[in-house]
Amino acid sequence: MRLIYSIAWWFALPLVLLRLFVRGRKEPGYRRHIAERLGFYRGVSYDGSAPVLWVHAVSVGETRAAQPLIDALLTAYPTHVLLLTHMTPTGRATGKDLFGKQTRVVQSYLPYDTGWMVGRFLRAFKPSLCVLMETEVWPNVMVQCTKYRVPVALVNARLSERSLNKGLKFPSLFVEAAAAMSCVAAQTEGDAARIRQLGAPSVHVTGSIKFDVVPPAAMLQRGAILRKQFGARSVLACANTRDGEEALILDALLAQNRPDILLLLVPRHPQRFDEVAQLAEARGLSLVRRSTIGSDQLTADVRVFLGDSMGEMFAYYAACDVAFVGGSLLPLGGHNLIEASAVGKPVLIGPHTFNFSDAAENAIAAGGALRVADASAMWEQAIRLLDDDTARTTMGESAQHFAQQHGGATARTMALLIPLIK
Repeated sequence: MRLIYSIAWWFALPLVLLRLFVRGRKEPGYRRHIAERLGFYRGVSYDGSAPVLWVHAVSVGETRAAQPLIDALLTAYPTHVLLLTHMTPTGRATGKDLFGKQTRVVQSYLPYDTGWMVGRFLRAFKPSLCVLMETEVWPNVMVQCTKYRVPVALVNARLSERSLNKGLKFPSLFVEAAAAMSCVAAQTEGDAARIRQLGAPSVHVTGSIKFDVVPPAAMLQRGAILRKQFGARSVLACANTRDGEEALILDALLAQNRPDILLLLVPRHPQRFDEVAQLAEARGLSLVRRSTIGSDQLTADVRVFLGDSMGEMFAYYAACDVAFVGGSLLPLGGHNLIEASAVGKPVLIGPHTFNFSDAAENAIAAGGALRVADASAMWEQAIRLLDDDTARTTMGESAQHFAQQHGGATARTMALLIPLIK
């Protein structure tokens, strides 16, 4: 099966490269550093003089989540270089934003999952350890790491029932890959149980590293500046929204006669910024973009503020009164609600949060989050909270307490990684 899988990769490669160029029309980053995706690393600023610890964070969410662990690794191993790999340009941009001033962090793309390309990657960097964030397990990466004696740890690991069932359908690929892991640091007991079903050895429950991410002071200050620009109106942030959700949110906005509420809309994927702006304008809603606001204050007729920037999620949460976390109105699994909670904002989530089920249920139980059935119900709950200072403040404090009490996953994860590095 793995041989068929590898051959399929080679046959699909021309289409994969074509897709990079097509996506590059809207997001130019997909057309950069293509050689790295094929296993060639001449442009990477690493001279081979220091031992390497390798962390793979596929995109934006994983890269942000990896920050506390990367900081801990850099502190614990001051003579090592940390190689941070990604699969998306937005993930790479996030890594540069977080670690661009850190001279011991080197960034690259992980090559496509063929044995030859992954082998070139491992020979180029000779990592002492491979740390995979959350769900990124590739069959040939695991085989090559075993061949080159690179221990592999899957950390902040999560696995939904749906993903488990998919993995069990191809045991010679994913069960073998799971069995090759040196250790797994799972977010929850449920994640650990499902990962054990795949055959992974040494599975431990450490919690979510995302709880250890501290809102940067610079982002909170930037959020305060934005808030002044918004004026006296109440602000509802709808963040990490996905295709199909913005239309539902905007239609529900039109049904509310509340021009005193500003909608702060932050799509998850930057290639959709223009599309979302057009959705608002097609409905006759006055819109201003983050990229064009400058230092001006919003006029009273603006109904939608589009967060068309990367790396400012904490600033957006700091600037709002109530936060809705997207990916949850439609069956997409939801996104991270911990960032909004950490800033002390009441959190609203939709019915579909299977990617973060434990965090969502724990936040609801703590009184920091509410689940809503659809976009209309989301607006109704948001308006209720925006009109009730006491309820909003109490819920925000509960959300912040929820985020704070679940910390410590980074230290527990480091305790598992240190023996592998030695």
